Amino acid sequence: MTLVRFKGANHPQQVAKHGAREDVDARATDPAVFQLFHARFGFTIDVAATSANTKCERFFTKEQNGLALSWANERVWCNPPYSAIGDWVRKAWTEWSSDAPPRLIVMLLPANRTEQAWWQDFVEPFRDGGGDLRVEFIRGRTRFVRSDRRHIGPNERPPFGCCLCIWQRAPFPSDLLVQRTLPAAGGLS
Repeated sequence: MTLVRFKGANHPQQVAKHGAREDVDARATDPAVFQLFHARFGFTIDVAATSANTKCERFFTKEQNGLALSWANERVWCNPPYSAIGDWVRKAWTEWSSDAPPRLIVMLLPANRTEQAWWQDFVEPFRDGGGDLRVEFIRGRTRFVRSDRRHIGPNERPPFGCCLCIWQRAPFPSDLLVQRTLPAAGGLS
Protein backbone atom coordinates (compact mmCIF):
# COMPACT_ATOMS: atom_id res chain seq x y z
CA MET A 1 0.00 0.00 0.00
CA THR A 2 1.33 3.40 -0.90
CA LEU A 3 0.56 6.68 0.80
CA VAL A 4 1.36 8.77 -2.26
CA ARG A 5 -1.46 11.26 -2.85
CA PHE A 6 -3.14 10.14 0.37
CA LYS A 7 -5.26 12.87 1.89
CA GLY A 8 -6.37 12.30 5.46
CA ALA A 9 -9.69 13.77 6.47
CA ASN A 10 -10.25 15.14 9.93
CA HIS A 11 -13.35 14.15 11.84
CA PRO A 12 -15.70 17.16 12.07
CA GLN A 13 -14.98 17.52 15.81
CA GLN A 14 -11.24 17.89 15.31
CA VAL A 15 -11.29 21.50 14.21
CA ALA A 16 -13.92 24.20 14.68
CA LYS A 17 -13.97 25.22 11.00
CA HIS A 18 -15.79 21.96 10.22
CA GLY A 19 -18.62 22.99 12.50
CA ALA A 20 -18.96 22.07 16.13
CA ARG A 21 -21.70 19.77 17.30
CA GLU A 22 -22.93 20.97 20.67
CA ASP A 23 -24.11 17.47 21.64
CA VAL A 24 -20.55 16.17 21.20
CA ASP A 25 -18.70 19.17 22.66
CA ALA A 26 -20.85 19.09 25.82
CA ARG A 27 -20.07 15.46 26.68
CA ALA A 28 -18.91 15.10 30.26
CA THR A 29 -16.04 13.19 31.77
CA ASP A 30 -17.18 10.03 33.54
CA PRO A 31 -17.68 11.08 37.20
CA ALA A 32 -15.86 7.98 38.52
CA VAL A 33 -12.82 8.69 36.34
CA PHE A 34 -12.87 12.37 37.25
CA GLN A 35 -12.87 11.45 40.96
CA LEU A 36 -9.58 9.60 40.45
CA PHE A 37 -8.10 12.73 38.86
CA HIS A 38 -9.59 15.04 41.50
CA ALA A 39 -8.26 12.90 44.36
CA ARG A 40 -4.82 13.13 42.81
CA PHE A 41 -4.75 16.81 41.83
CA GLY A 42 -7.32 18.62 44.00
CA PHE A 43 -8.94 20.88 41.38
CA THR A 44 -10.44 24.24 42.34
CA ILE A 45 -12.15 25.10 39.04
CA ASP A 46 -13.51 23.56 35.83
CA VAL A 47 -12.78 26.11 33.08
CA ALA A 48 -14.79 24.57 30.21
CA ALA A 49 -18.11 23.41 31.60
CA THR A 50 -21.85 23.71 31.60
CA SER A 51 -24.00 23.67 34.71
CA ALA A 52 -25.03 20.13 33.70
CA ASN A 53 -21.55 18.66 33.16
CA THR A 54 -19.27 20.58 35.53
CA LYS A 55 -16.94 18.57 37.70
CA CYS A 56 -16.05 21.30 40.20
CA GLU A 57 -18.09 23.53 42.47
CA ARG A 58 -16.61 26.56 40.69
CA PHE A 59 -16.71 26.57 36.89
CA PHE A 60 -16.76 28.73 33.78
CA THR A 61 -19.58 28.22 31.28
CA LYS A 62 -19.47 28.80 27.55
CA GLU A 63 -21.24 32.12 28.11
CA GLN A 64 -18.66 33.20 30.70
CA ASN A 65 -15.92 32.09 28.27
CA GLY A 66 -13.09 30.39 30.11
CA LEU A 67 -10.82 31.39 27.22
CA ALA A 68 -11.24 35.06 28.17
CA LEU A 69 -11.08 34.75 31.97
CA SER A 70 -8.04 34.44 34.20
CA TRP A 71 -7.03 31.08 35.65
CA ALA A 72 -4.56 32.70 38.07
CA ASN A 73 -3.79 30.78 41.25
CA GLU A 74 -6.23 27.96 40.42
CA ARG A 75 -5.86 24.21 40.20
CA VAL A 76 -7.49 23.89 36.78
CA TRP A 77 -9.48 20.99 35.32
CA CYS A 78 -10.25 21.27 31.61
CA ASN A 79 -12.07 18.84 29.34
CA PRO A 80 -12.27 21.29 26.42
CA PRO A 81 -14.77 21.20 23.59
CA TYR A 82 -13.01 18.97 21.08
CA SER A 83 -14.06 21.20 18.19
CA ALA A 84 -11.69 23.94 19.42
CA ILE A 85 -8.86 22.14 21.23
CA GLY A 86 -6.14 24.40 19.85
CA ASP A 87 -7.69 27.48 21.44
CA TRP A 88 -7.75 25.80 24.86
CA VAL A 89 -4.18 24.47 24.69
CA ARG A 90 -2.97 27.91 23.58
CA LYS A 91 -4.89 29.46 26.53
CA ALA A 92 -3.23 27.00 28.93
CA TRP A 93 0.21 28.12 27.73
CA THR A 94 -0.78 31.80 27.90
CA GLU A 95 -1.98 31.38 31.48
CA TRP A 96 1.02 29.25 32.44
CA SER A 97 3.41 31.89 31.10
CA SER A 98 1.64 34.84 32.75
CA ASP A 99 2.80 36.83 35.76
CA ALA A 100 0.05 35.19 37.86
CA PRO A 101 -0.08 31.59 36.59
CA PRO A 102 -2.39 28.83 37.78
CA ARG A 103 -0.91 26.44 40.32
CA LEU A 104 -1.75 23.47 38.07
CA ILE A 105 -3.54 22.76 34.79
CA VAL A 106 -4.78 19.30 33.82
CA MET A 107 -6.39 18.97 30.40
CA LEU A 108 -8.10 15.83 29.06
CA LEU A 109 -7.31 15.57 25.35
CA PRO A 110 -7.73 13.04 22.54
CA ALA A 111 -4.51 11.08 22.07
CA ASN A 112 -4.99 10.55 18.33
CA ARG A 113 -4.41 14.11 17.17
CA THR A 114 -0.64 14.36 17.53
CA GLU A 115 -0.23 15.41 13.88
CA GLN A 116 -2.36 18.51 14.31
CA ALA A 117 -0.93 22.00 14.68
CA TRP A 118 -2.06 22.49 18.29
CA TRP A 119 -0.17 19.35 19.38
CA GLN A 120 2.89 20.09 17.25
CA ASP A 121 3.09 23.74 18.38
CA PHE A 122 2.06 23.57 22.05
CA VAL A 123 2.59 20.02 23.30
CA GLU A 124 5.24 18.06 21.41
CA PRO A 125 8.15 20.53 21.78
CA PHE A 126 7.63 20.81 25.55
CA ARG A 127 6.33 17.49 26.84
CA ASP A 128 8.22 15.20 29.16
CA GLY A 129 11.50 17.04 28.75
CA GLY A 130 12.04 17.98 32.36
CA GLY A 131 10.01 21.18 32.00
CA ASP A 132 6.57 22.08 33.26
CA LEU A 133 4.49 19.95 30.86
CA ARG A 134 4.11 16.22 30.91
CA VAL A 135 1.71 13.94 29.06
CA GLU A 136 0.14 10.82 30.54
CA PHE A 137 -1.62 8.49 28.13
CA ILE A 138 -4.69 6.84 29.62
CA ARG A 139 -5.11 3.10 29.21
CA GLY A 140 -8.15 2.06 27.19
CA ARG A 141 -10.84 4.41 25.98
CA THR A 142 -12.33 6.90 28.38
CA ARG A 143 -16.10 6.89 28.44
CA PHE A 144 -18.03 10.15 28.31
CA VAL A 145 -21.55 11.03 29.41
CA ARG A 146 -23.75 12.38 26.62
CA SER A 147 -25.28 15.79 27.26
CA ASP A 148 -28.82 14.34 27.16
CA ARG A 149 -28.07 11.70 29.81
CA ARG A 150 -27.10 11.58 33.45
CA HIS A 151 -25.25 8.27 33.25
CA ILE A 152 -23.00 6.55 30.76
CA GLY A 153 -24.96 4.51 28.25
CA PRO A 154 -23.78 1.50 26.26
CA ASN A 155 -21.14 2.20 23.65
CA GLU A 156 -20.34 5.68 24.99
CA ARG A 157 -16.68 5.47 24.02
CA PRO A 158 -15.13 7.70 21.40
CA PRO A 159 -13.10 6.02 18.65
CA PHE A 160 -9.84 7.22 20.22
CA GLY A 161 -7.87 7.08 23.43
CA CYS A 162 -7.20 10.09 25.65
CA CYS A 163 -4.30 11.63 27.47
CA LEU A 164 -3.78 14.15 30.23
CA CYS A 165 -1.62 17.19 29.55
CA ILE A 166 -0.37 18.32 32.94
CA TRP A 167 1.23 21.72 33.49
CA GLN A 168 2.94 21.69 36.87
CA ARG A 169 6.13 23.24 38.12
CA ALA A 170 9.02 20.78 38.06
CA PRO A 171 10.22 18.85 39.89
CA PHE A 172 6.94 16.99 40.16
CA PRO A 173 6.09 15.80 43.67
CA SER A 174 6.76 12.06 43.91
CA ASP A 175 3.28 11.31 45.24
CA LEU A 176 1.79 12.56 41.98
CA LEU A 177 3.80 10.04 39.98
CA VAL A 178 2.18 7.06 41.63
CA GLN A 179 0.77 5.66 38.41
CA ARG A 180 1.27 6.77 34.81
CA THR A 181 -1.94 5.15 33.54
CA LEU A 182 -5.30 4.34 35.03
CA PRO A 183 -6.30 0.70 35.37
CA ALA A 184 -8.78 -0.67 32.84
CA ALA A 185 -11.82 -0.57 35.10
CA GLY A 186 -14.97 1.43 35.75
CA GLY A 187 -15.34 4.06 33.05
CA LEU A 188 -12.33 2.80 31.11
CA SER A 189 -11.82 -0.28 29.02
